[in-house]
Amino acid sequence: MSARRSPVSRPVMIRRAVARDAKRLTRLVRGSGAYEGKYAAAVAGYRVGPDYIEAHRTFVAVGADQQGERVLGFYSLVLDPPELDLLFVADEAQRRGIGRLLVAHMRAEARAAGLDRVKVVSHRPAEDFYHRVGAVRTGTAFANPPAVPWDRPEFEFRIPAE
Repeated sequence: MSARRSPVSRPVMIRRAVARDAKRLTRLVRGSGAYEGKYAAAVAGYRVGPDYIEAHRTFVAVGADQQGERVLGFYSLVLDPPELDLLFVADEAQRRGIGRLLVAHMRAEARAAGLDRVKVVSHRPAEDFYHRVGAVRTGTAFANPPAVPWDRPEFEFRIPAE
């Protein structure tokens, strides 16, 4: 585990996700404000299961509250082919640097795995975020109805060797 300070008032820890995190991660995805309205169908039945967590490098950003550990966000890095498959920050934790911390952690994980680039197919409302954290626009992932009935921007994180 690595302790990281962020613009939030309490320290944020980023740790490897475990099977018991699955329900919380699923709730975070399904409850994301970025997927309301016309985007709601994309995550309505989405599930982050224990098998998914075991198969991919999934990490959670957590903070402490009165009930114990609170999930602030998470990401999942697929190694082959290299892709940032999921990146979500809880609505109430947005604009506090959590997404930036998760991306920095992902880049370090990618570098440690020997990757030189990581692809991201972005949700439209997240496009500006990916620009701000250093991803480069590389193209468009075209609509795939009925699951995803809209085009999505594709990005790439370039991972320099140390």
